[in-house]
Amino acid sequence: MEAIPIVVFWCLIAWAVFQPPHVMLYLFFASVSFGSLAVVPIAWTGGFTLVPTTIVGMLLIARQLGNVRGLMRTLDLALQPSAALLLLLFWVVAGITTLFMPRFFRGEVLVMSMALSTVMVLEPTSQNLTQFVYMSISVLGTFAFAGLLRDVAMRQRALNGLCLGAGVVIVTGFLDHASQYLPLEPILQPLRTANYALNVSSEILQTRRIVGLMPEASTFGTQVLTFLAMLHFFRRAMPRGPVRHVVVPILIGLLLALAALSTSSTAYVGLCVLAATGVAEWCWRVATSRRNAQLQRGLENEFWLSIVALWLLLLVVITVPRLFAPIEQMFDMMVLQKTRSLSYEERSMWNHVSWNALLSTYGLGVGLGGTRTSNFAVSLVSSVGLLGATFYFLFVVQCLFIRRASRADTQGRMMMSATRWTYLPIFLVGLAIATTPDFGLMNGFLYGLSMALAHRGPRAVAQPIEVVLSAPVALVEPSRIVPGRGIRFD
Repeated sequence: MEAIPIVVFWCLIAWAVFQPPHVMLYLFFASVSFGSLAVVPIAWTGGFTLVPTTIVGMLLIARQLGNVRGLMRTLDLALQPSAALLLLLFWVVAGITTLFMPRFFRGEVLVMSMALSTVMVLEPTSQNLTQFVYMSISVLGTFAFAGLLRDVAMRQRALNGLCLGAGVVIVTGFLDHASQYLPLEPILQPLRTANYALNVSSEILQTRRIVGLMPEASTFGTQVLTFLAMLHFFRRAMPRGPVRHVVVPILIGLLLALAALSTSSTAYVGLCVLAATGVAEWCWRVATSRRNAQLQRGLENEFWLSIVALWLLLLVVITVPRLFAPIEQMFDMMVLQKTRSLSYEERSMWNHVSWNALLSTYGLGVGLGGTRTSNFAVSLVSSVGLLGATFYFLFVVQCLFIRRASRADTQGRMMMSATRWTYLPIFLVGLAIATTPDFGLMNGFLYGLSMALAHRGPRAVAQPIEVVLSAPVALVEPSRIVPGRGIRFD
């Protein structure tokens, strides 16, 4: 049974390779939901888990960078300070740190084991190579997206791909939820073959947590939040039509339901952060709508819709208070009392040990895969050191706050704005749960889109100017007369 999904996946890959580039883009967003499926048998990789998103990302990289034109374009981006030089420097520092620091500080620094989640002395392990490979795929994937999304039509395909990816998340999430009532385990089990720990059957308050086809509930909650944020902020860049006005609202509603059912503290906190970010973005649009008429679109409808929704929610709370009692109890236990749980104490210990490892290496870091944390910022700085983390965060600031799309590109400006607002809730939630410094291909998509939107293209070559004058034709050389248009001046 385990061979069936692997064969199906590779058949899809073989078909997509001979299709237009947007097919691989659709496959990328659809593959994000299968985070617990190893598409290459573990016995063949020596314990290295290759999930569908990793394979599709590698194929996107090969397709975009696997020729002279793609390599030259990538090299041009990588060497431009205004494009991706900071990302290149981060990658170089991460590689040097991963190669030398575990050997230089061998046996002298205490770290958290990536494989065992126990305190141990720093040693070179296979995790160093594994995490560097993952990071390299994310970095090269960013360059691949930057080249692919220069095409305006491809950007629209990417927005459709977001809808497809959200739909797959919803299907896998509800299948997992239904498996506690229906005999669906024989169908889902072959899709859970990853080599790392899978926590797919935990319960809280006698409620089974939804994990979809991800390793655990918190990972699934992060995935739901990511697509929620992307659909909410990118929907205004979509053209008017059924996808934007019908499909996207339905997807958002179903994703909200899954976030509530996931019983994940990550999802609950993420929803609060996303709501605050949405309000801030709405206020920003009101303040800047005079400079961009496109930002005014939907402001009034969104305001009155929010007011009506709040009044209806308040009315339900007043009339049927017991209806929300299970939700309140779950939120209290998963969020408000989270600091009292053993999980919180364990993850806090991971961060403490990893931070001390950074101090013990004088800010140089222990290398990718050298230590485990529960905070993206701590994971990054403890792995690649202060210098590498500085390059990375400067690159993020450059992507989100410095780059600008052309004023003539209305859709590009809206997508650039959506990129900034989408990143905030994803990053803030990552500060609470991320166990590795790899920023991932979904963030790589946002970074690549930012570079593509800011790309101005080659300078225009001066062309002959044609001017129509009222001078007598007899005074003009016959060779300069353009029939029906006037006189030509070179």
